[in-house]
Amino acid sequence: MSTRVGARALAARAGCALAAIAAIGALAGCGGSGSRGAGGANLSASTKTPSACAAAVMATLRSVARRIYHEGVVSERTASASHLIGASHALSRAVERGDASAARAAANELVATGHMVDLTVLRDGRVLASAGASRALAPLRGSILGASGAPVGSYISSVWGNSGLIEETTGVTGAETVIRRQLRTLDGKFNLPATRLPARGTLALSGTQYVYTSFPASEYPSGAHLRVYLLRSLASTRSLCGANVEDTTVNTLAKVARQLYLGEGGSRAQVEVRRVQSNQPLLRAVAARDAHATRAAVQALLTEHIVRLRVSAGGRLISDVGGPYVLAPVDASLPGGGGTIGRFVLSIQDDEGYLRLARRLAGLYVLMYMGPTLVKNSLGPNPGDVPEEGRFEYRGRTFRTVTVHAQAFPTGPLRIIVLIPIPYT
Repeated sequence: MSTRVGARALAARAGCALAAIAAIGALAGCGGSGSRGAGGANLSASTKTPSACAAAVMATLRSVARRIYHEGVVSERTASASHLIGASHALSRAVERGDASAARAAANELVATGHMVDLTVLRDGRVLASAGASRALAPLRGSILGASGAPVGSYISSVWGNSGLIEETTGVTGAETVIRRQLRTLDGKFNLPATRLPARGTLALSGTQYVYTSFPASEYPSGAHLRVYLLRSLASTRSLCGANVEDTTVNTLAKVARQLYLGEGGSRAQVEVRRVQSNQPLLRAVAARDAHATRAAVQALLTEHIVRLRVSAGGRLISDVGGPYVLAPVDASLPGGGGTIGRFVLSIQDDEGYLRLARRLAGLYVLMYMGPTLVKNSLGPNPGDVPEEGRFEYRGRTFRTVTVHAQAFPTGPLRIIVLIPIPYT
C-alpha cells in the first residue's frame, strides 16, 4: 500500500483518473430488466471492463462496510453498552447528586469494561463528566434514571472508535478505510485531497490508481456529518472480476467470508496468545504438571475473548476447557525455564460466533459441516443437499454458494458453505 502523502500532492494528482467516475456511476445506477443488487446495479450487466468490475466490487464492499458501521447504531454491542450505563447505580446516584467527581469515576469504570469507547454524562443539558479519549462515531443517546425511575440526566456514548471501525472494516473488506469531515481527513492511512469529492470514483495516490466509494456517518459526540471512504487499488479488484455483476458480487463476498474466518486467527488471537504465555498461574501449574491447578488457570483465562483453551505437556493432555464446536485454532508454546514447558491451542471464535458475524456484517447464511455432519445452520430446517459452489433454491429464495475450507478445534477439517442471497443488497 502507498505511504501517507500530503493533501496538496494528492490534490495535484486527483484529476488524473476522474474520467472513470462517469463510467462507475453509470454502472452503479444502470437500468435494465434484470434483477438488481448492491448499489442498484443490474446483476446481468457485464463487468469485463476494469471500471465496471471495480464498480461492482466497491458497491458490494460498501454494503458490507455499512453493515459494520451499523453495529455502532443498533446491534448487540449498542444494546450491551446501553444496558451497562442504565444499570450503573454509581452513575445514577452521582448524576442525581450533581457530583462531577463521582460521575467521572463511574463513567471511567464503564468505559474500562470495553463495551464502549467513550461516554459523556449530562445533567440539565450541561456536561457533568466524560470518559474515553477516542475519536469516535455513531453517538448513542439515552436517559439516566434516578432512584424514583425519573430521568435525572442523559448520556452520549459510542461503541465505535475511529481506529476500531477502520481496523474492522479494512480487515473484513480488504479496503483501506478513511474517515473524513467535509474536506478534512480525520483518520485512516491516506490523506484524501482537500477538495470536494464525489461519493464514488477513482483517485491516483502516489502513482497508484485507486477506486473508492463512501457512505455517510455521524461524529461523536456532536452528531456532525462525516463520510467514511473505502479505497482499493484498481489492480486489486481484478482478481474478483466475474463475467457480470452477479459473479463479481459473489467473488467479492466469498473473499469477505474467508477474511472473516482468517481474522479469527489473526491479530486479535495473537493478543490472547501473549496473554496466555504470560499467565503465571498457568505457567507454574504446567511446569509442575499439576492438572488441577492447570484447569483452574485455564478456566480463569476463559473470557469473552477465548472460547476454548487446550493445554498439553510432556506428550499428554493436561486440560481442555471450552465449547464443543470451535474454529480457527491457534497453536503456540508455553515458555519456562529458558525453554518450552508445554504447548497450548486456543480459539477466540466458535461456530455460533462466526455464523452471527457472517449474518450481521455481510448478510450471509452459513452451513458448517464436520465430515458429513451438519453442525451449524443459519439457513433454516432441512436444507437438503447444498452444492459447495453454484446456484441453490431454498423455500422460494435464490442463493449462490461458495465454500470456505476451515479448521476445526483442535485439528481436522471444517467445511463452511456460505450462501449469498441473490440479489444481494
